[in-house]
Amino acid sequence: MLKKLVDIFAGLPMTVVSGASLLLSLFLPTAGVVLPVAPAWTAVIISGFPLLYLSLWRVVYNKGVSKISSALLITIAMFAAIAIGNLFAAGEVAFIMSIGAILEDRTVDRAKKGLKKLISLAPVQARRMENGNETMIQTDEIKIGDRLRVLPGEAIPADGKIIEGETSIDQSVMTGESLPVDKGPGEDVFCGTINRFGTIDITATKTSKDSSLQKLIFMVRDADKKQAPIQRIADRAASWLVPAALTVAVITGAATEDIVRAVTVLVVFCPCALVLATPTAVMAAIGQAAKHGVVIKSGEALEKMGYVDTIAFDKTGTLTYGRLEVSDIISFDEKLSADELLSLVVSAEAKSEHPLGRAITEHARRRNIPIIESTAFKMTPGRGISAEAGGKKFLCGNEKYLAENGVGIGEKERAALERLHIEGKASVLIACDGKAIGIVALSDVLREDAKAMVSKLKALNTNVVLLTGDNRRTAGYFAELTGITEVHAELLPEEKVESIEELKRNGRKVCMIGDGVNDAPALKTADVSAAMESMGSDIAIDAADIALMGDDISKIPYLKRLSAATVKTIKFSIVLSMCINFAAVACSVAGILTPTTGALVHNAGSCFVVLVAGLLYDRKFE
Repeated sequence: MLKKLVDIFAGLPMTVVSGASLLLSLFLPTAGVVLPVAPAWTAVIISGFPLLYLSLWRVVYNKGVSKISSALLITIAMFAAIAIGNLFAAGEVAFIMSIGAILEDRTVDRAKKGLKKLISLAPVQARRMENGNETMIQTDEIKIGDRLRVLPGEAIPADGKIIEGETSIDQSVMTGESLPVDKGPGEDVFCGTINRFGTIDITATKTSKDSSLQKLIFMVRDADKKQAPIQRIADRAASWLVPAALTVAVITGAATEDIVRAVTVLVVFCPCALVLATPTAVMAAIGQAAKHGVVIKSGEALEKMGYVDTIAFDKTGTLTYGRLEVSDIISFDEKLSADELLSLVVSAEAKSEHPLGRAITEHARRRNIPIIESTAFKMTPGRGISAEAGGKKFLCGNEKYLAENGVGIGEKERAALERLHIEGKASVLIACDGKAIGIVALSDVLREDAKAMVSKLKALNTNVVLLTGDNRRTAGYFAELTGITEVHAELLPEEKVESIEELKRNGRKVCMIGDGVNDAPALKTADVSAAMESMGSDIAIDAADIALMGDDISKIPYLKRLSAATVKTIKFSIVLSMCINFAAVACSVAGILTPTTGALVHNAGSCFVVLVAGLLYDRKFE
């Protein structure tokens, strides 16, 4: 009940009422209006009660010096002002603290929906095979060694090894790879990944609760618990501010035999401007960022971004668009042009549901390449397709598939394949009537501004690192295109987390930028993180501290400059507020200020800090 009342009084509507009562208390006497009860009592009760509750709660429940907070100092000043009958001063210091609390609360609220969405990815049922019979069971009933059958389109129910069948597995949940991975007997599969094509039987190597996906869920939950709340700078300083204020006030009162001077010292010593320095600068910067398509979820994230010296990028969907496009069309027959080869390939692939086939078909349709109706279409999961079109028989697939159908390739063709592999591209070999006639290569597409963005970050003395689940060749190829020299490839989610932790152990302040479910633990582990808003998964966006609207990675250097400027502004405001406080204390000791004029000077200092912070909103950072 008491806590509910505190929450109501500390809310914005009641704080507005508190501020209005202070204005009435200040201006009504000058107009000759005298009310039976001073309006300032409203501010004292509304803004003072939550302050009193907070200071007492910390004294009772906090340990050590954390019992002494800025709230305690302001509460003492408030009661001292009441004791000498200066209600305006008492209400003013409490009101300023209420404003600071509201501003800070609005900058640190964060949505926590990601973990629920991550948990929803875990399969709930599995097909257990026993003596040729299929039984549907709950995934928590899976035991190590169970034979499990997975049909096309189903999620893998447990970590295991394929013992029968071939297929393509979408591992983007775990590794972020843009391409499904062809797998056959003896190869590992992970819980939560998707079986795209053929039916496979696997033997479970881990139970459901020990699966890779459950580890992913645990890491997100565990990293979230490690996120410490923002501790106000004023509270960190309170351990010496409170004793100092009381000592100066007591000495002043004893030396001057003037209790009013002692109370004035307490009023002006209150660190309201210090309290406002951080949240007002943060709010201005968050507003500035929002205008530029960057959503910053907390003041803590903005502050930490200002100290970042290393930015780690995921590849797929972050540095790249995360979509496959035809990159190379290589004809082995001089009489066969690239467009003619593409027409033959798409005629064979038009009925394919494989991502490579669909990407080739889409590319051909965009270029208005003629497509011949095919017949006798057959797909072999993990290998390729065969079809007949225009009276000719075509094979499209990998080298092993062509070899199984009696088609070999020469050194020239193998050299072309090797070059494409080095560049991290997926290659589809095409054979017509028993002879290899060309290659169509596909690749993820690098964002146009990726290289310039990396260059600008380096100019800001920021290290750039690539962390990806893709294979080393693909990672190295894209790293070279963007100018990134530090590359960590073939990483599972837990290995990305380990890489982030290693960077932090080496003294680096790390920002992680990613877009996939597999990036969520790394996003949580980094000092601060950002996710791609429109293409990124909901889980990655919820796990991250910052969201890039429109997936515009060119905004990252802007974000770094804005964050650094915010940190400098906060430091300046803190120094400024301390200088104003010390000057006001000196004037109070000398008797120049009274509690009322001291409260006004104190309020002016707070307003000046807010003004300095507000300048961030319109500053140019491009």
